[in-house]
Amino acid sequence: MNWKVTFFNDKVVKDTHNFPKGILANFLHIVEMIEKFGPSLGMPYTSPLGKGLFEIRAKGKEGIGRSIFCTVKGKEIIVLHSFVKKTQKTPKKDLDIAKKRMKEV
Repeated sequence: MNWKVTFFNDKVVKDTHNFPKGILANFLHIVEMIEKFGPSLGMPYTSPLGKGLFEIRAKGKEGIGRSIFCTVKGKEIIVLHSFVKKTQKTPKKDLDIAKKRMKEV
């Protein structure tokens, strides 16, 4: 059985689809790999953030996009939050949004 990638809500879908074209193309490529091989791809595609959170690391010539996700029962991951990264470190407010949404899942 392949993995299934879903989104927390319509806002996350919209935020992700609003990535610049190059970042979005890379994101979709990584999602295809996750669906086939699972979320433990490792660098440079995914990395653990701790406490059950992981990130999809999408890059394009326009910059860097991040989508924070968690896994749920079975072979499903839920993208909790997506944003274009502007700093070296993942901003605390973006991590807090993902943590709050993970509790709701």
